[in-house]
Parts: sequence; structure tokens; C-alpha cells
Amino acid sequence: MNTNNITDLFDFALSQENEASAFYTELAEKVQNSGVRQIFLELADDEKGHAMLIENYRNNPALEDKFHPPTYNYKVSESEEKPEMTSNMSPSDAIALAMKREQEAADLYLALTQSAKDESEKTILTNLANMELKHKIMLEDAFVNIGYPEVF
Repeated sequence: MNTNNITDLFDFALSQENEASAFYTELAEKVQNSGVRQIFLELADDEKGHAMLIENYRNNPALEDKFHPPTYNYKVSESEEKPEMTSNMSPSDAIALAMKREQEAADLYLALTQSAKDESEKTILTNLANMELKHKIMLEDAFVNIGYPEVF
């Protein structure tokens, strides 16, 4: 990624969100299970929402308040293997795949903060990581509810 200026950071983040939306849309078209398909369609829409939020943030940095770090992190994603995409994957595998992708996105943004040239770049990257972490945590909650039904 070229981080010569703030515009490059926003362009990169938007491309990541658009790629994620396309990924989830493609997965939704491939899976047979209607519940899994719905999960992926919702995630594709969420990623489009992320892209709109990033675009709004680019135009109004005062929106930084929307990027608070999550208040908790169960680290379920970090303890799970990333499942392979299959056309007949279970809902728990679908959510596991999605939460791993969100974790990877957050990790990428956090790693990029190490090479940030100034505090404004670091703030943007940290805020983007926080957005991805919130999504990961939401998916972890769903994973625990679907993947570990014995807890109920």
C-alpha cells in the first residue's frame, strides 16, 4: 500500500471494504444453505456500510467519535482455524470464516499504524482497525451462539 498521503489511506480502506463486500456476495452465490447465504448477504451489506462510513469520515474527520475501540474482545477468532470456503459449509463455519477475515483486516490496519508517518495517519488506521474489531466481535457473538449451541 502506498501511504504517501491521507487520501491513499482512505482509498486503500475503501478498496478493502469493497473487496470484502464482493467476497461475501460471491460466497452467498455459491453456498447452498439459505441461512448461510443470508449471513453472507448481510455481511456484504455491512461492508458496503463500512465503505460509506469511511467515505463520510474522509469528508468529515470529526466523525472520529464513531470509531471507539470495542469494550471487550473474547478473542474467539484468534483461537479458531480459518475454514475453507465450500458450497455446503455450515453456518458456524461461515461465521468463522467471516470473523477470521474481519480479524485479518483489523490486524492489517494495526500493523500499518507502525509505519504511519504522522499522528493523523495513525489515528485513521487505528479507527479503521476499531471498526473491523467491532464487526469481528459481533461475528464472534454469533459464532458462539451458532457454533457452540450447547451453551444454552
